[in-house]
Amino acid sequence: MPEVVLPDVTLHVEIDGEGDPVMVVAHGITNSCRELALLTPFVPGTKVRFCFRGHGHSTSPKSGYKFADFARDMRAVADAYGARMAVGTSLGAGVIGTIIQDEPERFDRIVLLLPATLDTLDSKTQNRDAVLRTVELVESSSSKEEAIERIMNEPSRLANYAKAPWQRDIDYQWLSQINMDGTPRAIRELIDDTPLRDRRDLKRIQTPTLIIGRRGDPIHPAEVAEEIAELMPNAELLMFDDGEDLYVAIPRIVSRVSEFVLS
Repeated sequence: MPEVVLPDVTLHVEIDGEGDPVMVVAHGITNSCRELALLTPFVPGTKVRFCFRGHGHSTSPKSGYKFADFARDMRAVADAYGARMAVGTSLGAGVIGTIIQDEPERFDRIVLLLPATLDTLDSKTQNRDAVLRTVELVESSSSKEEAIERIMNEPSRLANYAKAPWQRDIDYQWLSQINMDGTPRAIRELIDDTPLRDRRDLKRIQTPTLIIGRRGDPIHPAEVAEEIAELMPNAELLMFDDGEDLYVAIPRIVSRVSEFVLS
């Protein structure tokens, strides 16, 4: 598999497709480059999926997990493959924000899926205890299998699965990607960091941007997606009622993303 080597980390890269456009695809916290691997083959062009530091198959330095560090990862991969488009989920969406606040013209098209935060810790503070509880379960487990079992059997998750059984498979998929060393380090540093210095910087970004959000998600508040859409001059917002509504709409989302990147 190809790699991008930086002074403090070696980044694992996987590629599907060929030709233009070339897009770099950044995953969410705890996940890996394979987060969207079932969907990217249906989007035209070359998709450069990579694992952030401390995630998936990339190496896990002892420290260096702020948004600025993840932005260095994404810049390096985009530069290595000449990517002029960027797709980011959750953490990945935040990292794109970190990059474009200093390089407004870095990308020609941007897709932000479930952005989580802007320039404050409001949403993180509300979920801090639950997030740190997940970290503690990972750190105290002797294997990935044990960590997954303990996390998925947390009372709050079991209650959620009773209401939304489809969520169990999704959770298992992202939990199966956990890097037992890097994930706790990344979460502990990111929990007190924000991707943007000032959300008003987004008003300067002229890049056409597609934003995808959902309601009822405390980790990825709908209000964050809505505010980004209001701030960015050339933004389009796709908002879904809840997780199930978004899940059912995946074929439509893939179709819209494909149209968007070719427009």
